[in-house]
Amino acid sequence: MKLFLEILLVITSLALMALILLHRAKGGGLSSLFGGSMQSSLSGSSVVERNLDRLTLFVAAIWIISVVGIGLLLKVGAG
Repeated sequence: MKLFLEILLVITSLALMALILLHRAKGGGLSSLFGGSMQSSLSGSSVVERNLDRLTLFVAAIWIISVVGIGLLLKVGAG
């Protein structure tokens, strides 16, 4: 079970990084420093952006569950 959660954690971590990088920049922070503020005709519509938000939240929830699960397994194993 611990091995499964560790593999799930690695997969969801990589997926979460990719999904966050796919989001369109909405502010002028660090993303504008690297060219994130440029408007592109290829940027997605609001439906695509909403689906990307939902997918990111879903992957983040799985990531949190796997972190809590590994923490609980380590606590039970150490005690």
